[in-house]
Amino acid sequence: MQNRIEVNPDVCHGKPVIRGTRIMIRNILGSLAGGETIHDIMNNYPELTIEDIQAAVAYAIELVDDTKLSMKTPA
Repeated sequence: MQNRIEVNPDVCHGKPVIRGTRIMIRNILGSLAGGETIHDIMNNYPELTIEDIQAAVAYAIELVDDTKLSMKTPA
């Protein structure tokens, strides 16, 4: 994953992107969340590979694993 994801302040304001592109990880994840298939995403971004999309999902999983959320119950 580390060789596919890049965070560079000079590219997309430091948002994580697929290395060598300006395709933000959030765009890939948003497309998946919106119901697009991997095939749809690859058609929209022909420079992406399935490994790039898998790396985007793995990146998100890693962020979630490293994040502690405070869940408050309603009063």
